[in-house]
Amino acid sequence: MVALSTGAARRPDGCAAGYRRGVSGMGEWDATTYEGKDTILRVVRREADELFALVEPAEVWDRKTACAKWSTRDVVGHLVDTIEGYFAAFDAVHSGTEPAKPHGLPAMSQVAGDQAIAFRDASQAEMLERLHTDFDKVMELLDSVGPDDWAGLIVTHPYMGPVPAFFYAAGQLMDFAVHSWDIREGSGQAHAMSADAADLLIPFMFVLWQASIRADADTSPFQLGIRVTTGHNAGDFRVSISPDGMTYEPGSVDDLPSVLEFDAASLVLVAFGRCDAGTMRGDRAIAERFLNLFFRV
Repeated sequence: MVALSTGAARRPDGCAAGYRRGVSGMGEWDATTYEGKDTILRVVRREADELFALVEPAEVWDRKTACAKWSTRDVVGHLVDTIEGYFAAFDAVHSGTEPAKPHGLPAMSQVAGDQAIAFRDASQAEMLERLHTDFDKVMELLDSVGPDDWAGLIVTHPYMGPVPAFFYAAGQLMDFAVHSWDIREGSGQAHAMSADAADLLIPFMFVLWQASIRADADTSPFQLGIRVTTGHNAGDFRVSISPDGMTYEPGSVDDLPSVLEFDAASLVLVAFGRCDAGTMRGDRAIAERFLNLFFRV
């Protein structure tokens, strides 16, 4: 397995705070804390089991998904590529070697897309065996992360750059929950996202928004409110946009000119660019300006 070296690549004080700031959930439903570790890993395992069941039938292997250029086989290729990238990232920490330079989130669509389709010559049986093996290995890796390293060990993500170790558990949940949604969407059948998965992902969607503002977006200053109406991390968040980027914090949104309301799953799907959803209250121009700031991941 990929080992973790306690105390290696420690974060400076406050480095992980951006991932916790604005989180209204507490305890076991806050995956940025060690108290939430068992919860998120349990939900990741359940989402993975469901995805494995979705991709095992032979007839779905070449079926289109909600990802425009990907079939089911390409989603599996992407998951293999992503997990194996995590191994390389943790290996760099353990060995004390220089990590690979991050691609940056704007490049993810192209780079991850190319790497996913590179597996198309492999058979379904080969890819599923490889994904099962990789998944067992990455869960062993995440299980081994201790209380100090969960938020304190910094590992360079292939796209996001230096992030705390807990972000890799969230990355697994994003991949298995969102790509399960993509596969189900390709089936043409009505479906929905798991509440537990969506609830745990809420704090990370604000970070995703921060990292996916378009380079050509108009970031002249404005504010609006985001209200998450359901789940363990429900609450009101004050969001500020400026040329320096996006900041957010929990707080009353009653004085803001526009408020966007989402249930947990709708916020996740909107942040990932899978659909247009939500309820707008107040100034439509401000709400739509916010929603159009981002490139789709």
